[in-house]
Amino acid sequence: MNKLMGFYELRDLAIPTIPWKEYKPGIELSSNYLWTIRSAVVRGNDLNLPRLIGKSANEAITFANNLYKRLDGDGLVIYYPYFIAHKSGTLNVYLDKVVIEAIKDDLWNLVTNQDLDLSMTFDRQDRIISSYGNKEFLDENEINQLLKYAKRIFSIYRDEILDGNTILLEWSFASSCNINKEPIDEPYLVFYEVRTTK
Repeated sequence: MNKLMGFYELRDLAIPTIPWKEYKPGIELSSNYLWTIRSAVVRGNDLNLPRLIGKSANEAITFANNLYKRLDGDGLVIYYPYFIAHKSGTLNVYLDKVVIEAIKDDLWNLVTNQDLDLSMTFDRQDRIISSYGNKEFLDENEINQLLKYAKRIFSIYRDEILDGNTILLEWSFASSCNINKEPIDEPYLVFYEVRTTK
């Protein structure tokens, strides 16, 4: 499953996810929000694709229009309201274990800078096998939420996992925000990418 399929897959999973929509030229974005623009390609390398994060409606529309032209029908441009990530990470669901990696603030700190605040590995009974980093970084409620969705992912993707694949999800505990990037609600868990890896 690549990034493009993952976007569609997210819509069908019973997990909290971003309210993304497909962008096409002519779509208007509200100036009451900051926006995120992302892309996915039909084929080829779909890692480190162009993206715009937390920008005004005008900036987002300009970027999305240019990206739409560049993809020229070979991919998808999506948009959704920007959110502030307080903690982010990956959730890897294996046949015999679940690995949670977490970083302060945005996931790009983990993906781009290779920073890591906490890595925890759990067996199928949610017992900790190993832990690295700041064990206090995620509280018990946050860990339990991630493990709950790991179980759901395991049941949904059971056949793929039994075939030797791993399901990788990207997540954040985040808050919606206003155009000044000030949080306007309590943090919530959101997943924004799912993919199959070997």
